[in-house]
Amino acid sequence: MPLLELKDLTVSYGRIEAVRGISLTVEEGELVTLIGANGAGKTTTMRAVSGVRPLSRGSVWFDGQDIARVKAHDRVNLGIVQAPEGRGVFPGMTVLENLEMGCYSRTFPTRAAHDEMLEHVLELFPRLRERKDQLGGTLSGGEQQMVAIGRALMARPRLLLLDEPSMGLAPLVIQQIFRIISEINGEGTTILLVEQNAQQALSRSHRAYILETGEVIKTGAGKDLLADPAVKEAYLGVA
Repeated sequence: MPLLELKDLTVSYGRIEAVRGISLTVEEGELVTLIGANGAGKTTTMRAVSGVRPLSRGSVWFDGQDIARVKAHDRVNLGIVQAPEGRGVFPGMTVLENLEMGCYSRTFPTRAAHDEMLEHVLELFPRLRERKDQLGGTLSGGEQQMVAIGRALMARPRLLLLDEPSMGLAPLVIQQIFRIISEINGEGTTILLVEQNAQQALSRSHRAYILETGEVIKTGAGKDLLADPAVKEAYLGVA
């Protein structure tokens, strides 16, 4: 049984169907990527999974339960946690306070368990340890992305949703962020990733779905799609 399964997922904005009958699965432990041009429906799909965007029809199954009517904050308690597009860092809070917000509704059984998770996040992102008392609004784009991912990890996700983590970042920072994403997945966290950087995403994904105008047009193993001539031409700029 997949950890996440979308069945005939349709999401509308007024009369416009942004997502049209998408079906996909994410197995426990996988890193699965959604690839597509702007407006393809990637972020809308992610928002439907996290619960911040209602469905027009279809269903969202998580760990064998239909959660289509479960509120977004209750999905967090089930283990579905999103690091949103644009990072959403609280500018007037310190790095440490931003990270603590991740476990606002996901209490730890003991203080020691909390401290262990916080230490793990700071080990993944040594730069955040150096900046832990610095205000979020003064951080670089790469550092803010680290905060966004670290904050999501503090909620102890079973399914981590990452929406455009490389957006607006320098190439060296993008490589660093993707190395950490692979490490998080390697530790056992299931990840659904929306990403424009097809090269980085497909090379690290177990599987991927390519979306176009709200529909899945192709799916396969990440490395197979990376070698697909049509994919290379459309998303990697290689003729």
